[in-house]
Amino acid sequence: MGADDKMRNMAEKAKGKAKEAAGEATDNPDVEAEGKAEETKADVKQTGEKIKDVFKKD
Repeated sequence: MGADDKMRNMAEKAKGKAKEAAGEATDNPDVEAEGKAEETKADVKQTGEKIKDVFKKD
């Protein structure tokens, strides 16, 4: 996984966590759900990058 991709995924996950926290703090379930979705999206991207790295090694 490239360092750029890793940093981008970490930033996206942090953004999702912040949005989720804002949704909880303001009692806004829509914003909270958007934040959780962004976190999940970042996790999936990171997993995909790791899988690509495994197959590149061979």
